[in-house]
Amino acid sequence: MNRSTRARTLTGTALALAAAMTLTACGGNDDASSDAEPKKQTESSGAAAVKNPVVASYDGGLYVLDGETLKLAKTVELPGFNRVNPAGDQDHVIVSTDSGFRVFDAARQTFTDAEFKGVKPGHVVRHGGKTVLFTDGTGEVNVLDPADLAGGKQPKGRTYTSAEAHHGVAIELAGGELVSTLGTEEKRTGALVLDKDNKEIARAENCPGVHGEAAAQGDVVGLGCEDGVLLYKDGKFTKVDAPDDYARTGNQAGSDVSPILLGDYKTDPDAELERPTRISLIDTRTAKMKLVDLKTSYSFRSLARGPHGEALVLGTNGVLHVIDPETGKVQKKIDAVGDWTEPLDWQQPRPTLFVRDHTAYVSDPGKRQLHSFDLDSGEKLTSVTLPKATNELSGTVAGH
Repeated sequence: MNRSTRARTLTGTALALAAAMTLTACGGNDDASSDAEPKKQTESSGAAAVKNPVVASYDGGLYVLDGETLKLAKTVELPGFNRVNPAGDQDHVIVSTDSGFRVFDAARQTFTDAEFKGVKPGHVVRHGGKTVLFTDGTGEVNVLDPADLAGGKQPKGRTYTSAEAHHGVAIELAGGELVSTLGTEEKRTGALVLDKDNKEIARAENCPGVHGEAAAQGDVVGLGCEDGVLLYKDGKFTKVDAPDDYARTGNQAGSDVSPILLGDYKTDPDAELERPTRISLIDTRTAKMKLVDLKTSYSFRSLARGPHGEALVLGTNGVLHVIDPETGKVQKKIDAVGDWTEPLDWQQPRPTLFVRDHTAYVSDPGKRQLHSFDLDSGEKLTSVTLPKATNELSGTVAGH
């Protein structure tokens, strides 16, 4: 039974982080992890630096593209299923492999010596100037300062190990609190909060199936549950109840300039793959949830935020919906790709959305294409056709 999602944004400002924050970003099956083969491939570092690189995975490697022209700068061979996430600076991305998280210098198209080893690398979360890695197979949490990635050496930062290994997620707040999920391989129940010395200061176990996170304006964290959303705000947990008995919001996207979180919304616990048409908007000020029916389905790689806090959803009708999170009204529709269908296997390619600053990047694996759009005007900026169909889509994101 597939109920899940695992997920994961050119150089920018704090608004760029707001646009790119997700969820994580996990994937279609939140109980699955990367099954990539072990990888030790390293590229030459003699290549010219790429400006604001975009990185797309394909079956067998990575494409590194110039973020403005979409010119293909480098093809990096890397066997297996690879996952990519921004590392939190203007040069690097995190690549999930079977052996753990590896740091890739996308600007120079080379892997560095930095690696966080561990089976089943999961969520990568950026917030408040820190990047947090959660390794599902061990329950280990690593917190790093992206500035420490310069020079290619192994960064040293805060670590924490969950009581039991599980498919989890963690995020560090501005005051040093670490919010981390609770669970086992069989069951996930909620979250706890640790102070800067890793001493537990809060706990909530009323979030069944906890999955995915996002941060809203004011350093508020939302965690998805199977009956709503769990918020951590001002030192305490608050539960946002969903209108349905079973209502899974396992993928979210947040913005530093909006108090409202964007989430998916699934109501069939028995579906092999539910293709929802409704999204959820969670107001962290009132702890209320609003549902919006877009009349088209979407996938776990369809959610993002714009530079002004806009809620962005790429529908299976090929339209990128620009939504006012306060009202739920669709402000703009951008024709991005053609109609598509979400595959049953979460690891299989499907159109994917990545946002940085005022630019939205949308992949069209069926045509082996990648497009960029100006979110303000809705105009297409450029397109490229690649040798192979892409799967995951990410890039460098700084200034968070």
